[in-house]
Amino acid sequence: MKKAIKFLFLVFGLLFFGQTGAQVTDLARVEYTYFPQRESDNSFRRFRTFFNYPIELNKEGSYLVPGIEYRNVNFKYDDPELFETGDLDRFQSFTASLAYTFKMKNDWRFGAQTGLKIASNFSRGIIANDDLIYDGAIFFIKVKNGEEIEKPWRLILGVNYSTTRGFPFPLPVINYYKEFSPDWSYSVGVPKSNLRYSISEKSTLQAFVTLDGFFANVQENFDVTPRNNHSRDAIAENMSMTILLSGLGYEYNFTEHLSFYVYAGYTLINDIRFRDSNMDDVLTINDTNTFYSRGGLKFSIL
Repeated sequence: MKKAIKFLFLVFGLLFFGQTGAQVTDLARVEYTYFPQRESDNSFRRFRTFFNYPIELNKEGSYLVPGIEYRNVNFKYDDPELFETGDLDRFQSFTASLAYTFKMKNDWRFGAQTGLKIASNFSRGIIANDDLIYDGAIFFIKVKNGEEIEKPWRLILGVNYSTTRGFPFPLPVINYYKEFSPDWSYSVGVPKSNLRYSISEKSTLQAFVTLDGFFANVQENFDVTPRNNHSRDAIAENMSMTILLSGLGYEYNFTEHLSFYVYAGYTLINDIRFRDSNMDDVLTINDTNTFYSRGGLKFSIL
């Protein structure tokens, strides 16, 4: 049952919505994540920043949106292992993306995006072919808001494909947002569902369930096969983490578009593992649920 639940979240926990979906409305973000690993000496820290720059192509609402993102992951790997972990404590990723969007009829908007990511521990000091990750997405957005709309809402539908998942087909994207009273709203979808309450014009609280994670190549592959297991070699070629967590969040709006946020919660799934070239798990590093925290600044258009 637990494996089935993990598989469903891997399928619907899209990289597009993890890094691109947030960028549908966020133009820039600076963020720091920290959570210790319970029943372990390991800990996880991540610095992330991205910037998107919309370029207006015409007055009918068509835009070209180039974007860049940088992530620096410090995984403090102190568990005793039979292999050397010194090259596994630092992973970095650099992403360049390009999106195109235009208005359609009946308040719909079409968008398409493609991107190239370089994600690795860079232990050899070079960029290898396995460090390269390609993804693409198409999506449709419908927004109903304005003073004449009593209960504003937003719907996002689409598909996404990435070379890191191990699935040879695009995966669906769906998210629905609605304000159902002057101070309350909710969002249902992936990677995040939440219930928000506006304390004031500048402050909001939310209860949420969300997905997080990362993927990176390990440039110098190594054997993680236990000494007493000679049935087959287990070669670690990349490191992957999938997290499902729930908790509470607070946001403070300095201006209409610039805000500070902090989230804290507890993981429901905490799956950190090494995978081989077929994207099969060869070693689970940690799957014990633990505390999670994240905070930063964001500039959003909605």
